[in-house]
Amino acid sequence: MFRILRKDVFSPTVKRFTIQAPEIAKKAGPDQFIVLRIDEKGERIPLTISDSDPEKGTIATVFQEVGKTTIQLGGLKQGDSIQDVVGPLGTPAHIENYGTVVCVGGGVGIAVLPPVVKALKNKGNKVITILGARTKDLLILEEDLKKISDELLIVTDDGSYGTKGLVTNELERLVKESVKIDLVIAIGPPVMMRAVSNLTKNYSIGTLVSLNSIMVDGTGMCGACRVTVGGKTRFACVDGPEFNAHDVDFDELIKRLAMYKEDEKLAMEYYKTHQQEHHHSCC
Repeated sequence: MFRILRKDVFSPTVKRFTIQAPEIAKKAGPDQFIVLRIDEKGERIPLTISDSDPEKGTIATVFQEVGKTTIQLGGLKQGDSIQDVVGPLGTPAHIENYGTVVCVGGGVGIAVLPPVVKALKNKGNKVITILGARTKDLLILEEDLKKISDELLIVTDDGSYGTKGLVTNELERLVKESVKIDLVIAIGPPVMMRAVSNLTKNYSIGTLVSLNSIMVDGTGMCGACRVTVGGKTRFACVDGPEFNAHDVDFDELIKRLAMYKEDEKLAMEYYKTHQQEHHHSCC
């Protein structure tokens, strides 16, 4: 069992858990993830490792309540335990001294950035971070990233905070202001990553993305997370999650992510009905 040592609530649907997991904390690299199962009847879900402290033996993960399992997870409290946490999974991000790197994070994808930015800074890079969220309330980890980035730019869809617009507007502004960008790393919703990739392709700027395809076992055996990269089938869980953005078939990725929408809706309805039945019978 893995104990939740701390629970931070960023917004009504976005939470961060700090979990006791010494073995994972020792080995976790930037852009790696865990697969967890709340209890023995639970579904396995992949979540990003947003931070790790080998000395304290802890890892942190940020998630958004979007379906039955993440809502159930969000209901757990500090001191509760999670049945299984497997990791670190995936290949750690390849980090070297590139020069100036722009890290673009959108929505909950921002959670992947702290370990990546830290690793880039440790290699001597200048890091400009662009964070995008729908509204100010949904923006996460601003302070954490401000501390470790050379420059932090914020955009919101509704203009409630930072600059009104999309992350691509800020990225294009930097390019047009002749900021020499050696690499772009984009992590967030697939539509956002596709937009960043299309933009950087036009300007011939190398770009890496972290793909969040559907996963089941996280070890390359089930094939659920397959993506097409450079015309070849790759598995996001073992070959990734980091890939060259300009080679990724984003349209296929977006289609595959929508495959289980109906099943997810049914699972949610079933869960809600049973919660209410349980509530009436026990209270």
